[in-house]
Amino acid sequence: MKPRINMITLGVGDMEKAAAFYERGLGLPRMPFEGGAAFFMLNGSWLSLYPLNALAEDATVAANGTGFRGIALAHVVSSREDVDEVLNQAVKAGGTLIKPAADVFWGGYSGYFADPDGHLWEVAWNPHFWPGPTDCDEA
Repeated sequence: MKPRINMITLGVGDMEKAAAFYERGLGLPRMPFEGGAAFFMLNGSWLSLYPLNALAEDATVAANGTGFRGIALAHVVSSREDVDEVLNQAVKAGGTLIKPAADVFWGGYSGYFADPDGHLWEVAWNPHFWPGPTDCDEA
C-alpha cells in the first residue's frame, strides 16, 4: 500500500491571525508553502488552514454557519500537566478557554479551548491511551 497521510482542514476568517495562532502561539511546525493555505505537521497527520469562504465554496455549502458545528478536534498529550500547559498556551496565543481542565468520567483529564475562528479543541490526557510517537521516535 502506498503511504498516506490524514489531513484536517479548517476554514478560517483571517489567514494571518490563524496561522500565527497555530505556528507561534501553539508552536506547531509550519511547512513551507507559498499560496493561499497554511500547512502544519502533526504526528501522523497534517493540519491545513484555508480561507473560510473559499473552503465553503469548494464544498458547495454556505459559509455563514453558526453555533456548535458538531465537531471537536482533540490534542492528546502525555500527562495531566501537559493538558494545563497546552490550554494556557492556547489562551495566551488568542484562543478562548471553553471548559477548564478537570478529571473526566472515563479516567482521564481534559479541557477545551476554541481557536480564533471558534474551532473547538479538546486537550486530553488519557492514562489508558498511547498518544503516539514523538518526532524523535520516528524512523
